[in-house]
This record gives sequence, C-alpha cells and structure tokens, in this order.
Amino acid sequence: MSSFREQLREQRWDDHRFYHHSLINQSLHLLSACTFLACYGLLFVDPAAAALIAWTVSMTSRQAGHFFFEPRGYDNVNGVTHRFKEEVKVGYNLVRKLVLTLFWAAAPLLLLAAPALFGLLEARPGVAGFLHNLGLIWLVLGCAALVFRMVQLFFIRDVMTGIVWATKILTDPFHDISLYWRAPARLMRGERLGHGFVAASR
Repeated sequence: MSSFREQLREQRWDDHRFYHHSLINQSLHLLSACTFLACYGLLFVDPAAAALIAWTVSMTSRQAGHFFFEPRGYDNVNGVTHRFKEEVKVGYNLVRKLVLTLFWAAAPLLLLAAPALFGLLEARPGVAGFLHNLGLIWLVLGCAALVFRMVQLFFIRDVMTGIVWATKILTDPFHDISLYWRAPARLMRGERLGHGFVAASR
C-alpha cells in the first residue's frame, strides 16, 4: 500500500510540475474539476447527461488548457524539453489526446449515419433522443479510454503503474481543486505562470 501511495504521489507531482505551468490552464482545470464532480453525482441519476456535460464542458476546458496555453518550449524549471515530457508521459500525451478527441468528434457523425448504432442502441426520436444516445456513446468512450490505457500500461510498464494511473485519473478532480483553487485570482492579478515557473521560449 505504501508503494501505491508513493507512486500516486509521484504521478500527481510529475503531472503538476510538467504539464500545468500556465495559470490559464490551471484555471481551466479548476472549472473542469468542479464540473467533473457534479457529473460524478449525476452519473447515478442520468448517466447519459453526465457524459454529455463531462465531455462538452469538463474535457474540452481541460484539454484546451493543454493544447493552447501550456508552454511548449524548454522547461527551465525542470530542466527538460517538451519532447521529453511527451515521451515519458504516463497517461495521454498530446498525440494520444488528439486521437481520443477525433473519436469523440466522430461519435455524433456516426450516430447521425446510424441512429441505432447498428442495433446497439434504441433509435430515439428528436434532438433529446439523439443527445441521450450520444451521451451513452461518450460514456462508453470515456470508460474505454480509461481501461485501454490502464491495460496498455500493464504491458509497457507494470500492473501497479496502470492501477495507480487509473486511480489518479478518477481522483484528479478532487486533487485539482486542492491545487488550483487560487489560480483564477492570480490570473486576474496579471500573473500568467505558476509559482516558481519562468516563461519557456517557443
């Protein structure tokens, strides 16, 4: 158990120090985390609605912070390049996130072409029915992405790494709130990078 806690602490610290320099990114993660927590509760009431909100608000805000606001140049604080960080990323690096985003964006098009998803879903009429089924597809996609990367880590790293990573992902909303609740106020004061970080050249 101590090894599990140590690895979880290490993965969380690496995630923070390597990938969350920007206070805009931190603020977007705060928004994402709060929304994810609401979605966790909504899962027990309306799973499809929870998935819709999670993907359209939580995931888009979260990934926008990484794609558009994080420095891509040399990380002077940690002494590593952006390329190095992408190579050692335990979870979804930017390339893997892009692939996942393409699957997410393709889901509505697939559902328009096959409203019953080849017999896997009940075709529902109207916009509400479409959104309900889309939410179910996105829910399965999110679960599949989590399980796929966890099992992949079993083979390319080890079982403990995969389990720790999955635990980290599921508990990130709680951890992000504790880390980044001050970020919006600091951003409004004109700060742009987190404490201890200096601007990296692009």
